[in-house]
Amino acid sequence: MARVLVVDDDATVADVVIAYLERAGIATERATDGVAALAAAEASALDAVVLDLMLPGLDGIEVLHRLRTARPTVPVIMLTARGEEDDRLVGLEAGADDYIVKPFSPRELVLRVQAVLRRTGAGQPVMLQHGGLSLDPVSHRAWRDGRELQLTMREFELLRWFLSHPGAVHDRETILREVWGWEVGDLSTVTVHVRRLREKIEPDPARPCLLVTVFGVGYRWDGGG
Repeated sequence: MARVLVVDDDATVADVVIAYLERAGIATERATDGVAALAAAEASALDAVVLDLMLPGLDGIEVLHRLRTARPTVPVIMLTARGEEDDRLVGLEAGADDYIVKPFSPRELVLRVQAVLRRTGAGQPVMLQHGGLSLDPVSHRAWRDGRELQLTMREFELLRWFLSHPGAVHDRETILREVWGWEVGDLSTVTVHVRRLREKIEPDPARPCLLVTVFGVGYRWDGGG
């Protein structure tokens, strides 16, 4: 799975970017200033960076210069409120691979990130495996202990979400937003699909050990561990 560093001191913008990237199956890290961004780039295996131009402390251009020295092959997409041609040119001349001006379409940003990942060969879908489950995002097939599962599209996406986030607890609101793409909706939709998915993947759906309920909070993928 590709990993993208999102660098923005605006928590609202960063939350939106991260939500859309993760919904597209891209793992993310977050940094809120230039120093943290450079530290994350040094410590992590990153496939791309979404970098805001206006940052506290080190600005985006200086961060970009240093990234190009330390990680010259990692693609960088500049994300900024500055729309003037000179600012765009400065970012591109400093080594940015692409440039998006706020306000932006989150879906367009995801497409641009996916485009730079394809160019570098990063982020190609890989087989997800956990707790006897295997899922192939390319062929859209899944197996339990070698036996192919007959999943609906939504069950497949729900299983992919949990396999991509093992050990983390997610409430139904988060699952509805990330898997269905709905900001508002009937939370029982999640409950019903979790029950149906359990019927297909659990050794004993009445006593789930893979996709477990955390009472009062939500659901967690334990993978039988």
